[in-house]
Amino acid sequence: MLGLRLFNSSEPHSVFCVKVVAQVKLLPVSAHDADALAATLRACNRAANLASEVAFAKGLKRRNVLQKEVYFRLKADFGLGAQSAVRVVKKVCDAYATLKANIKAGNLGPEGSKRRTRAQSRPVRFREDAAQPFDDRILTWNLDERTVSIWTVAGRIKGIPFACSGQALKLLASRKGESDLVLRDGMFFLIATVDVPEPDPYEPDGFLGVDLGIVNIATTSDGTVLAGRRLNRYRRRHRDLRAKLQKKRTKSAKRALKRLRRREARHAAHTNHIIAKQLVTTAERTSRGIALEDLGGIRQRVTAGKQQRSQLHSWAFAQLGTFIAYKARRAGVAVVFVDPRNTSRQCSQCWHTHRTNRVTQARFACRSCGAVMHADHNGSRNIAHRGETAWQRGAVNRPSPTTTR
Repeated sequence: MLGLRLFNSSEPHSVFCVKVVAQVKLLPVSAHDADALAATLRACNRAANLASEVAFAKGLKRRNVLQKEVYFRLKADFGLGAQSAVRVVKKVCDAYATLKANIKAGNLGPEGSKRRTRAQSRPVRFREDAAQPFDDRILTWNLDERTVSIWTVAGRIKGIPFACSGQALKLLASRKGESDLVLRDGMFFLIATVDVPEPDPYEPDGFLGVDLGIVNIATTSDGTVLAGRRLNRYRRRHRDLRAKLQKKRTKSAKRALKRLRRREARHAAHTNHIIAKQLVTTAERTSRGIALEDLGGIRQRVTAGKQQRSQLHSWAFAQLGTFIAYKARRAGVAVVFVDPRNTSRQCSQCWHTHRTNRVTQARFACRSCGAVMHADHNGSRNIAHRGETAWQRGAVNRPSPTTTR
C-alpha cells in the first residue's frame, strides 16, 4: 500500500486528504477467466496505441475531441464496450498530460536534448500488458464475499475472488472512482486509490533530522541508524547473483533472472515502508516534525566511486521520501525538505564548514572546535537545525494557530 497526493477544494470547510493506494490480488477460478483478463488488457492497450497515434497526428489532446474522433473505431476494431472505450481515451489523454507536465518540469532534459526530442517526436506507446483503468460501470466490488465482477472482451465475469490484507479491505470500504487492472509476473492485481482524511497537523516542538545515505540508508538526529549493514549484504548478494546468471546466458539462467528481477525491488519497498513508519512514529511520539534532504537530482549531482555506483543507482531514495511524506501527513506530522548542500561538511555544534571536516565516510572531526562524531549523525543534526529554521521563518506551510494537539 503506497502512494501520495494531496488536494484541497475551494469550499470553506474542505479538508485535506491523502490518496492511498490499496492493492488486491485477483484469483481467477479458471484458465478461461485468466485468458479473458489478459485478452482485455491486450485489446485495450492496442486500442490506446491507435488513439495515441490519432491524437499525435491531429493534435487532439483533449478528451472530448479525441473521443469524438476514435470512439466508434475503438469499439468496432477492438471489440471494446462503450465505457471501456471511454476509459481508453481518458488513459491516452492522461498520458499526454503527464508527458507535457514532465517536459515543463524538465524531467526529460533541457530543450534540444535527445531524450526530450525523442519523447516529443513520436506518439506515446502502451505495452500490451500495461495497466488499464476500470470505473464502477465496468467493475463492481463485493467486499463481503471478497469478489469482483469485471467487464472483459469475452463478456462480463462475475465472482472473481480476490485476496488482500485486512487494512486494504478497510480502505476499500471508502473507495470511489477508478481502479486499475494490472498484470505482473503472470498474476492479476486491482489497484484502487482511496481518499483518507488527513488529520490537523500540530505545531512541532523541534524537528527530527534524517540523513539518507548509501552505507546507512537513514540516520536520525537522535543517533539512530536504520537499515545499514544487513540490507547492504542483501543488495550485494543479489547483484553478484545477477552478474553470475547474466554470464551464463542460458535459457535456465534467463528464467531465473526473470523470476528474481522484482525481488530486490519488493524488498526495497518493504524496507522503505518499515523505515518510514519508524521515523514517523518517533516524530509523532515526541511531538516533533521531520526534516529531510531535498534529494532531487542526486544521481546527477553526486560522483560515487565504482563500488558505490550500483548502490547509488539501485536504491529508491525518492520512494523512501514519498513514504515518509505520506505517512507523516496521515499522522499529522509536519515534513520539511531542506537544502542538502554541505550538511556532511558543516559542524553541527559550531557551524564551521570545510571539506576536511569529513575525515572518512563514517568519521566527522571539526577542524575548528574539535567535535568528533559519526558523520551521518552530524549530518542529520544539521538537517534538523535547517528544518527548524525553515519552519520558523515560514518557508513551509504551517498549521493554523487554532490547530493544537
